[in-house]
Parts: sequence; C-alpha cells; structure tokens
Amino acid sequence: MRHLLYLSLFLLFACANDAPTTTAPPAALPNTQQRYTEPHRPQFHFTPPAAWMNDPNGMVYLDGEYHLFYQHYPDSTVWGPMHWGHAVSPDLVHWEHLPIALYPDSLGYIFSGSAVVDRQNTSGFGEVGQPPLIAVFTHHDPVGERAGRNDFQYQSIAYSLDKGRTWTKYAGNPVIPNTKAIRDFRDPKVIWDTARKEWLMVFAAKDRVQFWTSPDLKAWTFASDFGDDYGTHAGVWECPDIFPIQVEGSSEQQWVLLSSINPGGPNGGSATQYFVGNWNGKRFTLDPTFARDVRNERAVWLDYGRDNYAGVTWSDAPDDRRIFMGWMSNWDYAQVVPTKTWRSAMTLPRTLRLHRTDAGYRLCSEPVKELDRLRGASVAMSKRTLADTLDLRLQLSEALPLLEAELLIELPEQPTTFSVVLSNDAGDRYRIGYRSVDNAYFSDRRAAGDKRFSEKFAADVHVAPREARTKTVPLHLFFDVSSAELFSGAEVAVTDVFFPKQPFDRVQLVVEGAPVQLLQADFYPLESIWR
Repeated sequence: MRHLLYLSLFLLFACANDAPTTTAPPAALPNTQQRYTEPHRPQFHFTPPAAWMNDPNGMVYLDGEYHLFYQHYPDSTVWGPMHWGHAVSPDLVHWEHLPIALYPDSLGYIFSGSAVVDRQNTSGFGEVGQPPLIAVFTHHDPVGERAGRNDFQYQSIAYSLDKGRTWTKYAGNPVIPNTKAIRDFRDPKVIWDTARKEWLMVFAAKDRVQFWTSPDLKAWTFASDFGDDYGTHAGVWECPDIFPIQVEGSSEQQWVLLSSINPGGPNGGSATQYFVGNWNGKRFTLDPTFARDVRNERAVWLDYGRDNYAGVTWSDAPDDRRIFMGWMSNWDYAQVVPTKTWRSAMTLPRTLRLHRTDAGYRLCSEPVKELDRLRGASVAMSKRTLADTLDLRLQLSEALPLLEAELLIELPEQPTTFSVVLSNDAGDRYRIGYRSVDNAYFSDRRAAGDKRFSEKFAADVHVAPREARTKTVPLHLFFDVSSAELFSGAEVAVTDVFFPKQPFDRVQLVVEGAPVQLLQADFYPLESIWR
C-alpha cells in the first residue's frame, strides 16, 4: 500500500517530459519560535521544521550564505517521494528555513546530489555578472522501479539565478542516463578541478563509485571507477565526495574520497568510510600506505558512532575550509525513532583536516569554530586526581541538557576506564569515555532512555579504536537534548543519538580502575539556536 501511495503522489507531482520547470515559493513557514519545543527536539543541531529529513544535499557557499539542501518528504515523518528541503545560514550555526527547492517531476523523485557556483558560466545558464547556481542530483523513477527495470536512476541538473530561491530544471535532463542499467546509480558530487579546468563528478554505482568529467555541466564523459578492490562492500555505497586537501603542517596535497555505506558500519548499520590518494584527471589511485589499510574488506572510518551518515562537504567554503555535515541517524532505525512532528537532525558542522600520523594519513573532524558563539560562561575545574565518581550536578545544574565539555586526562600505568555520565530522575543513564584495556573510546546508550522502537538501537556498546599510544587523552564533547558527539584531536569522532524519558539534568565524571589525572576540564552551557 505504501508503494501505491508513493506512486500516486509521484504522478500528482509529474509534469510534461523534458520541459523545464520552475518552482515558486509556497506560503511562509510558521515562526520557528513556535516550534522546537517537542520532546527530544535538538536545540543546537539543524532539524527540519516538520516531517521527514535524511541526507544533506547541495551544500554550497555563495555571497555570505551557507546553503543546506536536504532529502525531505514534507507529508510524513517516514521516507516518501523525495524533495530538496532548503535552509541558509550566515554562520553554520543559526539557520533560516526556506521553501522547498526541488519537487518530484515526470523524471522521478529528487534524490541526493550537490550544488556548485558556475563562476565562469560554463553551462550558459547565467546572465551578465550573475553566475548561476547549479544543482546536480539523481532523478529516481518509481514507475520504472516498480516495473522491475534497473535503469530507474540517472543524473540531472537544475539552475538558479536568485541565490537558490527558485530553480529551473534543465530541459535536456538526464545529463547522465543509466545506459548500463545499474540499479544503484546515484548521489552525484561535483567539484571544479582547478588543475585541469573542468568539472569532476563522482557518484555511487552499486558498491563502488564512478568518475565523470565535463566542460559545461551538461555533457559528461566517463573517466573511470574505483572501489572494486578496496574498502568494505558489506552494503551499497552512497553519497560520495572527493576533494583535494593540504596535509596539516606541510605543503603536501592529497585527495580524499568519502563513501557512505549501508549496511556495514563499524558498530552496525550506516557509516562513512574514506580513502586517501591522488586524482590525475582520469583515475583515483590510493596512497600505498593507505591502500594497505583498506584492502580485503577493511575500512578507515570517518566516525565510529552509529549516527553520522551520508555526510558531504560544502563547495566554495571561505578560507579554503573543508566543512562537513552528516545526517544524524542510521537506516537501522531512522524511520521509527520516537519523534512525532519531525524526524532526524544533522550532525554539527565539522572542519576536516588531514594529518600524517604514525598509522598513516588520517582525516580528523573538529567542530567548527563558529560554535563558540553558543557558549555561556565557562565552568572550569583545577587539575586534580580522580579516583571514583565526581558529581558535578551542583556546578552544572544550569547547563544541562545543552553542554560542551573539553577534557584532558593523563593515564596511569594500570588499567582504567574514564567516562562522562549523564543521568536523570527517570533512571536514564548515558556513558561516553575511554578505556585503557583496549585503548578505545566508547559510547553506551543501552540505558539512555526509550529503545523499544528497535532491537538494533541499543544492543551493544559502540567502540572506537584509538591508534595513538600517548599517555594523555583529549575528549571534546557536545551534548544536545538527544545526542552526543565526541571529538578527540586527530584521532576519533563518535556520534550517537538517544531518547531519554526526560532531559538529562546531572553529569558525573566516573573512574573505574586506577586513578587518572584530570589535566583540564572546561564546561560551557550552550544556547539554543532557535530562541
């Protein structure tokens, strides 16, 4: 029955074949101050005003605005005919919701993709002094899918001359048809290849990616594919991204390829793997050391939590920053989590940096500096020894549930476990921290609230291996109403969501095993971005 509903809605949205279409803004959205008070609603993460959201799409910076488009079904809190929702921000923190940008049409639903500023007007869609904004996306034909065909996904484009407020779909769509009938053939990411002065597109094709090049965003030539012998293939590859990046502390440049996969993540379900190498205009080749780490169904993961998926980076971000954002959920349970009027959030925006470590090249995630604007007055603690439990309810009672913590611990010679524990009077308890017995970070949401909606949601403790062997361990933590994100220098990121019966209102530092030295502890209450 659900498929029949989606098919009916698709036909309702359909328009004449090959006709360019322009979307007009609908009525204004309700004031956000009247929303964002529902149970579990994040207060400093992006969420849609209402209804379903998944992958971030079309992330591009233009004239002082960060554009965030996203997979959106406005009529339900479960997945349906995909549209592109739209929001803009001056600072990656405070967001203004805009009307839906792209609607389904006769070629299909509007699946994931990217956006670029065509500064040289290579496409010819621009006007004098006004370069067009080009959206590149997958059309997904539900009629062809229901008919049993495999060629129901293909790549298309649209353009905007008013900073993304309205869009015209190209009359020649699709620009890359699915001539080889590959069932999973989607999620194009486009960048301008400066060295070769052409457009480069990467998209997922089953359990690998394909590369295509173009002079004008309309005529595309197949270059190569990648992934047959590298990375994990436990599921379908999705939402790739490729970009050059300078290695921290050097003049060396490498290329990074991201590829999300579902299932097959390190702690189950959806996750994002990455690769480091070189793009020569035709092929992506791995750095030899990195190739060793991702051969024979092995992967290097961008985030070890269960809830960072389908993330990509902003095009044209100022100061050559490589800024990433992911969908904060997991396909194992995304459609059944206990939210009512809205569903899903995005991760915090993160700056990606490439480090050369003892283990080889590693991509690290850091929360963007703009998040500092949400900080209230710091609560700092002096250096001390921690031997058991330190209750911080008195010091931080005004901060929770919106809290940032920067901690630095020094490890003893004997085994120990250090954790930050959130709890409430309802008996909910969430733990995140580090254990020396296996040199790993962990996130434990097994007792953190509602988990009845999915047997897969809280079955295990989520573990993130630490490659460094230093005695000092950094933990940079962000706690929202229903999520935790851990960043640990150039080492690890962990993102998990949870659904406590009531907001967490107490925090403890807990040591199990040998005492640790707390070298730094700074806590910041955080403001809501919607108030």
